[in-house]
Amino acid sequence: MDYAAATPVDERVFSSMKKYLSVEYGNPGSIHSMGVRAKMAVEKSRKEIATVLSCRPREIVFTSGGTEGDNLAIFGVTDAWREDHPGKNGHIIVSAIEHKAVLSLAKELERRGFEITYLPVSKDGIVNLLDLRKALNQNTVLVSIMYANNEIGTVQPIKEVAKVIRHFRNSKIQSPKSKVFPYFHTDACQAPGALNLNVTQLGVDLMTISGAKIYGPKGVGALYVKADIKITSQIYGGGQEFGLRSGTESVAYIVGLARALVLAEEERDKESQRITALRNYFIKKLEDIFPEVELNGSVATRLPNNLNVYFPGILGEQLVIELDAIGVEVSVGSACHANGTRGSHVIWAISQDSDRINGSVRFTLGRGTSKKDADFVLKNLRKIIDRLTYSLVRV
Repeated sequence: MDYAAATPVDERVFSSMKKYLSVEYGNPGSIHSMGVRAKMAVEKSRKEIATVLSCRPREIVFTSGGTEGDNLAIFGVTDAWREDHPGKNGHIIVSAIEHKAVLSLAKELERRGFEITYLPVSKDGIVNLLDLRKALNQNTVLVSIMYANNEIGTVQPIKEVAKVIRHFRNSKIQSPKSKVFPYFHTDACQAPGALNLNVTQLGVDLMTISGAKIYGPKGVGALYVKADIKITSQIYGGGQEFGLRSGTESVAYIVGLARALVLAEEERDKESQRITALRNYFIKKLEDIFPEVELNGSVATRLPNNLNVYFPGILGEQLVIELDAIGVEVSVGSACHANGTRGSHVIWAISQDSDRINGSVRFTLGRGTSKKDADFVLKNLRKIIDRLTYSLVRV
């Protein structure tokens, strides 16, 4: 029950990868037959991903995952902006509940002289469009707002955010040769298989995806970069990926990423309905066990598989340990910064309540989660909660 942290590689995905690990192991940069076949596999995968995103293959850049994709998008845009605006410090806008991969970049840009606006969110975890309008200014280079939050599952109104940015662009006084800023980037690593990924309909300029969250291999991802956007490479070398990401392409992993994304899109509607029903069943039964339980984030506007729950009076970490002892994996926050010394910045942003941070647990369901699994967890949660609350009363 921790599918937001990692997913197993789907057997169909692994099957598509195998020959590129041991038989067709050529370097896509080689001009001999094996190299050409490897290059063809990479480009076929690029086309498959572009089809899902409704963009051009040339607009897909392969990366090592979500974190690198975010780095290339944000540093790539801001570095390119500085090249065209020497000596000037720009402005970027991010939400307060972004993944650490984005917030860490914002902190670094702040250190380098950029002005950063951290948009607050409502108690449901949704950005306020009026706050965004007020934050935009003539120096705004980039807005980065994640599509779906990895901790509380909240889905942002990406289309509406894009409209606000587009309206601001149109209202700016632009010289004929100037680039039309700000650009709009979204970290969409949690979105495939649950949400629409059509970049034209969403109105985004850059979008990050990862194989690790969609039953593909870890260590591979892709960044959509709209064709007319100038970004600066962050990894130098042989000039692969249109000069934006040097390094020999991992053919097997790229093939796996494409296969995983296509499967996620094909099965999106059916699987979302199944998971939503299972999620709703789980929370209802959980409320019967522990009536004081509260859902973190929006009830209506959230990922189908996400249940981030506050257990008043109980330590979330204790629940994680107790459940792990019986073979059930859950989380108290993002696995990507689990070794940090502070609690969840996401729960803090929606509540400013340290008790809620300490008492919240994230359950995330997946393809392998059945009603039988949910019932097993609920049965044992009842025992664990009864024991923990009894101990508290005794103390």
